[in-house]
Amino acid sequence: MPSPALLSILQAVADQKMTVEQALSQAEADGVGTAGDAVAKIAGATVDLGRPARCRFGEVIYGEGKSADLIQAIASQLLQSGQSVLVTRIAPASAERLTADFAFHRYDADARTLRLDNLPISAPVVVDQSPALPRAHDFHVAVVTAGSTDRCVAAEAIETLGWMGVAVDVFEDVGVAGPQRIIAVVPRLRAACAVIVCAGMEGALPSVVGGHVGCPVIAVPTSVGYGSALGGITPMLGMLTSCASNVTVVGIDAGFKGGYVAGLIATQLRDVAKRSVAARNSASSPSS
Repeated sequence: MPSPALLSILQAVADQKMTVEQALSQAEADGVGTAGDAVAKIAGATVDLGRPARCRFGEVIYGEGKSADLIQAIASQLLQSGQSVLVTRIAPASAERLTADFAFHRYDADARTLRLDNLPISAPVVVDQSPALPRAHDFHVAVVTAGSTDRCVAAEAIETLGWMGVAVDVFEDVGVAGPQRIIAVVPRLRAACAVIVCAGMEGALPSVVGGHVGCPVIAVPTSVGYGSALGGITPMLGMLTSCASNVTVVGIDAGFKGGYVAGLIATQLRDVAKRSVAARNSASSPSS
């Protein structure tokens, strides 16, 4: 599909306002082509506008180390192209500035995330906690914390999933020091299409969860623990050597990465199910 910028250039050629040579030069200068190739060049950044066409979801702005002005400029380009915006690891001062610049925003101080859109933004959808889940939440993700101190990392995952339009079921403080807590929620964990487990200390919880569910478990090591936890290295190594075959691991405190991977799993399964239903409906429809 041609990008809006390319369509504008082609229209200029059709209207005889631009020669073919000028159009080629303009397209090269603007970095436009198919929707997946579209970029916007601004001072300090080259914004990847084509990522949704290639990768399902748009470019996410990593806020740490970026000025509020640069984040504002990048976000404006994404919004102008019709994309919703997720900023991670944003400083409180920058978030305060940007919420004043954009009408529709959602800032989560625990997650250190800021969402921006052209329409009102809702909080992440939390599924009904009864055993019988609503059909709309069939493809949801469970987010689990081993301890209360892991909640900020989990919050980043939850906000990421909210930006991706994926519902969540949240289980807090169910670590292995009190194993009855995780056992009690296993039936609900089995209803999820992916489980994110945030844990520090020795990082044992993802293996326990992995042995109880038949879906991918995304382990997020956190930098929680005493000196021998080595700022998250100990739980990360424990998770990487997990005996549970369905456990995979992202980086230390990488709630965004855990949420994003789980969100891709959920949305791909949801899209496959929709296509399957559409195909069955088409096959069962009487021919005209």
